[in-house]
Amino acid sequence: MNNMIEEVNERLKEILSQYRPGLVKEAMTYSVMAGGKRLRPLLFIQTLRAYNVDYHKYIDIACAIEMIHTYSLIHDDLPGMDNDDLRRGKPTCHKQFDEATAILAGDALLNESMNVILRMDLNDALKLKVLVSLYQASGLGGMIYGQQQDMYFESHKASLEELQAIHHDKTGALISVPMKIAGLIAKEEDANALEDIGFKLGLAFQIQDDILDVTSTTETLGKRVGSDITNHKSTYVSLLGLEESQKRVEDLFEECLANVYGLQLNHGLMIELFQIIMKRVN
Repeated sequence: MNNMIEEVNERLKEILSQYRPGLVKEAMTYSVMAGGKRLRPLLFIQTLRAYNVDYHKYIDIACAIEMIHTYSLIHDDLPGMDNDDLRRGKPTCHKQFDEATAILAGDALLNESMNVILRMDLNDALKLKVLVSLYQASGLGGMIYGQQQDMYFESHKASLEELQAIHHDKTGALISVPMKIAGLIAKEEDANALEDIGFKLGLAFQIQDDILDVTSTTETLGKRVGSDITNHKSTYVSLLGLEESQKRVEDLFEECLANVYGLQLNHGLMIELFQIIMKRVN
């Protein structure tokens, strides 16, 4: 996995090096290369590997997904959103540069992620399916809508069903889409099943975040702890308590594993990644 992460990082550096010089390029590079688990690229790559597909031909899709994820973090941290000053253990983009540069860097990462895919040597029909999936997941059909609802419920108390819907879009969309796209490449009839597994995984991941926000430290997490309370957000911990939230995470991982076993692929490769996510501390 570390080797795959390094391959993604090296390709990201190559992609970012091609852009015109200036503060926006510096901010894009700073934020993309600030670290991170590269979970979404790994989900894409590991799913391809589980179907015995050589991922190297498709690594730019993994990079594009990470560029979209980084754009979402830059904008999520802005003063008008969560107003965070720490991300991945470093000053957030608008703190390191300025707010206008951070906005433009996020915009550029979203736009350029699509150009990365458009330049790939792929069948046009597949390329279109990949772009449609990514735009759906990152737009008002997914992540942006989830962010809108997340902000709304800072001043309104969310029910458990409403909170789950927020997480489905805000977090789940960009965790499920790498698995869906891998399915479109490797075995299209499995794409929807993989997407469903991704949404369950995304919900488990977000509940873990809710738990870590109250149990971890700023040093371990790489961002300020207690921010959910500060921003008056409804979370699984605030609604269900710590113990029940942890049980929900375990149940969701069990469902993911059961659903993976229902597919004809290398189960061990998928389980390996799921277990890493289950044990994460940041």
